Amino acid sequence: MKRFFVFLGVVLATIGSAVRAQEADSIAPLQMSSWGDAKKEVSDYIPDISLHTRMGYEHDFSERVGRFDGNGLYLGIDGKISPHFTYSFYHCIASSDDDGIFGFGKTQWLNVAYEHDWFSIKAGKDNVFVGSFEYDGYDIDNYYFMNSSFWNTFDCWQWGVSAAFYPDDDQELAIQVCNSPLSFGEPNLFAYALSWRGEWDCYESYWTANMWQYDKGSYMKSLNLGNRFEFDDFTIDLEYMTRAADIKDIFTKDFTLMLAPAYEFSDWGRIAGRFGWERCGEELMDYGYDGSYLFYGLAAEFFPIEDYEDLRLHASWGHGYNRSHIVNIGVTWKFSLTQTIKNIISKRTNR
Repeated sequence: MKRFFVFLGVVLATIGSAVRAQEADSIAPLQMSSWGDAKKEVSDYIPDISLHTRMGYEHDFSERVGRFDGNGLYLGIDGKISPHFTYSFYHCIASSDDDGIFGFGKTQWLNVAYEHDWFSIKAGKDNVFVGSFEYDGYDIDNYYFMNSSFWNTFDCWQWGVSAAFYPDDDQELAIQVCNSPLSFGEPNLFAYALSWRGEWDCYESYWTANMWQYDKGSYMKSLNLGNRFEFDDFTIDLEYMTRAADIKDIFTKDFTLMLAPAYEFSDWGRIAGRFGWERCGEELMDYGYDGSYLFYGLAAEFFPIEDYEDLRLHASWGHGYNRSHIVNIGVTWKFSLTQTIKNIISKRTNR
């Protein structure tokens, strides 16, 4: 941990030096990509470093217990190496659910991507492609007790490679090969995904077909159909996900059906609901129980500072995978270290 904070200090000092150099000389140095890209100002290559956290009070009415706690502290680093090369890093520094995992086990993603006009390639640790808008959200933006058992138990962060193709401005086809989320650290077990994303006037799709290997020559098959409909400030997600080791059980043994409406109040708030039916019948997914159950919940979010959504207050209630009725009230804060350093240097320069 000491080495980590020393590394963070060096990174911040480097950012400060780069920003000061840019402020002192209005003619910023230029960089040239090794791929022959056009020159860009060096300010484009200053990484965005931020800390994300959520904290509050949670009460479990089924167990009749409650406590104040923090959901986690995350470090995010995003930046550009050249006009076409980017990198992204997101790591859980600390969490209330500390299960003894260290190192890369706490890293949610760490990858480098090359992007061009009609295709992109990404390598490193990333989320397993699963066609679901619930699944696609950040941990810090989700209320676990409102979510499906699949969201709460699936080991989604894996090392691998992916490639995406853009046949049209609003269409994306992608393929992914990575370590299987059902391998649990065993070698020679891989996962394969074919993904399609599309956007139209009021409709957005995120569909995937998946194969997750759990033994030599044996795969869990999955079909995931995420659908989002948008009407001005009103959004509704309709999703269906199904999984089975035996293809004849693909639509009956293990599936999730979900409806998630949401309404945005201009720039100051949001209310959202989630209602779902899930059947957990596949032993390979390790849900902890078999059978069907309903999950549901409501959440209200409020942004107290105008034009600043990085500080968010919330109140949420749900009944989910653990069969408990839970209420959580708290605050989420996304703090940009890079922007803070820029603001400090700008104030000193303008004195």
